[in-house]
Amino acid sequence: MSGSFTGTIKQAFTAATGVTAKVSDLYGDIVDPYERPTKGLNTDHGLLVADTDTWLKVSDGDRTGPALLEDQIAREKIHRFDHERIPERVVHARGTGAHGFFKVYDARASKYTYAPVLTDPSRVTPTFVRFSTVQGSRGSADTVRDVRGFATKFYTPEGNWDIVGNNIPVFFIQDAIKFPDFVHAVKPEPHNEVPQGQSAHNNFWDFVGLQPESAHMIMWVMSDRAIPRSLRMMQGFGVNTFMLMNAKGERHFVKFHWIPELGVHSLLWDEALKIGGQDPDFHRKDLEDAINSGIFPTWKFGIQVIPEAREHDFDFDILDATKVWPEELVPIEIIGEMTLNKTVDEFFPEVEQIAFCTAHVVPGIGFSNDPLLQGRNFSYFDTQITRLGPNWEELPINRPVCPVMNFQRDGQMRHKINKGSINYWPNRHGIGAPVPRTDGGYADFPLKVEGIKQRVRSAKFQEHYSHAQLFYNSLTDYEKQHIINAVSFELSHCDDPVVYKTYTQILNNIDFNLAKQVAINVGGDVPDQPARQNHGHSTPTLSQPYYAPKEPTIISRRIAILLADGFDIAEVKALRAAFKVGLATTYIIGPRRGKVYAAGQKPGTGEGLQADHHYEGQRSTLFDALIIPSGAEHAKKLAENGRTIHWVREAFGHCKPIGAIGDGVTFLQEAVQLPGVKLQTNLASDTVTNSYGVVTTGVYDAGSVAADAFKIAQGEKGFVTNFAYAISQHRCYERELEGLTAKVAY
Repeated sequence: MSGSFTGTIKQAFTAATGVTAKVSDLYGDIVDPYERPTKGLNTDHGLLVADTDTWLKVSDGDRTGPALLEDQIAREKIHRFDHERIPERVVHARGTGAHGFFKVYDARASKYTYAPVLTDPSRVTPTFVRFSTVQGSRGSADTVRDVRGFATKFYTPEGNWDIVGNNIPVFFIQDAIKFPDFVHAVKPEPHNEVPQGQSAHNNFWDFVGLQPESAHMIMWVMSDRAIPRSLRMMQGFGVNTFMLMNAKGERHFVKFHWIPELGVHSLLWDEALKIGGQDPDFHRKDLEDAINSGIFPTWKFGIQVIPEAREHDFDFDILDATKVWPEELVPIEIIGEMTLNKTVDEFFPEVEQIAFCTAHVVPGIGFSNDPLLQGRNFSYFDTQITRLGPNWEELPINRPVCPVMNFQRDGQMRHKINKGSINYWPNRHGIGAPVPRTDGGYADFPLKVEGIKQRVRSAKFQEHYSHAQLFYNSLTDYEKQHIINAVSFELSHCDDPVVYKTYTQILNNIDFNLAKQVAINVGGDVPDQPARQNHGHSTPTLSQPYYAPKEPTIISRRIAILLADGFDIAEVKALRAAFKVGLATTYIIGPRRGKVYAAGQKPGTGEGLQADHHYEGQRSTLFDALIIPSGAEHAKKLAENGRTIHWVREAFGHCKPIGAIGDGVTFLQEAVQLPGVKLQTNLASDTVTNSYGVVTTGVYDAGSVAADAFKIAQGEKGFVTNFAYAISQHRCYERELEGLTAKVAY
């Protein structure tokens, strides 16, 4: 009990200040130029610089002569600039990150492991998370369709522990030896370095069409999971199977899970495409904005555990990274949570130099015979040496918070200075002796290994479609349609008929209707019967709506209020105040990035409201919801502007909540003309009409505000209450399923 209480106090302090043991460790390497550590500008060797704008040269005052190589200040400046870049990651090059902390609730996991990071509730473990895309370069866009990396470094007193995961629980291949082939196939094609940041090309689909083990992963990547609304709204998975060892020496297979408290939400594909051009840094800015606003993203941490004796009790191989462990068979046990509460001080030394390794574990955690994991343990360590040098673990962001002493020596970029003449073991002074497991030293448990050395995969590794079917069967109708649309889009970019015809045949092993619809769309061979029967099994835990928060929330949601001169200022102020209570953020979108003037005010002289963006400066794609308030003159001006009409139609096409009051309802009815939507007809009433996520009312006056205390619910009264409910549902996909979005040009 006391340990849990101590942990709660530590957690409260860390949450409030953002200071963890790792953040404190970094302070010694942080230079704050605002504190003026020197008189002014220095060279790297400490010389104060008098002029950094002009190269030393020979000149008679009227004519410019040659620049002199003796100018060390100029040469150093250029030299350092020329060497600023290091090799970017081969995969996961595009990323961002943040600091945070992790804490378990209690010691319930001690029956599986003796690792204190998973069993000691008094600990608050510093973490750093790097989110990333896989295919594109550092300069690619955030919102491309791709797997998202979700890599977490835990800075524990026993050493660093890395969960190098993704936002998808499975992978394209079963064996690490195929990883170079997969990466070569998915990356831009070698003859022209195209395409950047996406998999819609011949080589990728050729590879996965000839590698059926990837079928399950393809279903996930073509689903909404590959275009998340926010990094804060996606799951994380360890992907590989690890081992936990308890104090009795008992071993358990384990998979690790992160579940976001905000729910699992995605963009629509058209929206993702447009954001990629309008704001290619959308996800990294979203993460930074949330943390800086004090809305710290939080994930529950869960484990799936299988006793070693039950390894072969399933109809799939639990070490196969192309398979999930269905929760009906292996429940997720929630044992803790992680919060990210501090942005980085400088992107390069923290986000770019953070380096992860699946082989980084702590006592109580070990490795299974997962053949993908075994190769990753070699590859990750090897690639960090290529990027950062042999001393990459001495970099500030990578070094452990616990003391480190060993006999590794020399190499590029060595930071540590070891006193004395001893650099080997054993030695006459007994320095650096190995530590027994009983004193905290890492040791695996004896494991008997039998078999014949050969290049084979077991029989269960030969089945590739049952889990792909399970995933597809588990989705909602709109999620299934999104997969059909996504595969059709990708294959339509393949101009080799062999490629797209081959993959429609693969799809027919998963679902007959899926294969038929895609084949029709892309010109493939339309099947007349399924290649194999769908087993019909499903599980709700694979569909995104399953992870909706237990209590509806609009925390951190972005609401655009579309204004022109002549709006109702009291109404808009009341709306903004109400949504602020729910921790949503409202943005004024006006005809100019300046003041927008209310009804009865003369432009240029009235109070007005300051616009955050103008109609062309931001688009509806960058917001979660849209409101058009009342004001006759304002509504008339909106109706005369094609861009504002497009704003609303585009939001409708992307299934976003749309709200309107009074004259704003008239604008929707006469100018925007949303098909199939019922609007409030009595503009003298504060009764609310909610139709396909379009929430309208006639009046929102002082009486309405007083009766509309903030809550999230549906009903006849309360515009904010009803609109907040629509936002909490993320989208109104019924519009799409019933064909309404197809009738609107956006």
